[in-house]
Amino acid sequence: MPEPKSAFDGLYPCDFYEPAELLEPDQCYTVYEIARLLQDLDPDAGLEPETEDVLLDWAIPWIMTNAEDLVVADPRSDDEPGYYGLRRPEDLPESN
Repeated sequence: MPEPKSAFDGLYPCDFYEPAELLEPDQCYTVYEIARLLQDLDPDAGLEPETEDVLLDWAIPWIMTNAEDLVVADPRSDDEPGYYGLRRPEDLPESN
């Protein structure tokens, strides 16, 4: 149910990181690591499953919104998530 703005202690700008501000150009990250980085946490920070679920609610749309600036790598195994990184020209094969 919607809440009046006056019900909150404060309102803040809804600013998100640009991919180049968040990710190192020579690294790939899982969606879980990106979720932590978006909250200024260490990518390896331990989180409760409930907290991680909330952070994923922010990370997944961020990845989709910034897809043009990202590359994706397949998981290395069936029990591992995929990886995302900054798109650089040298990362993609040349098209013919």
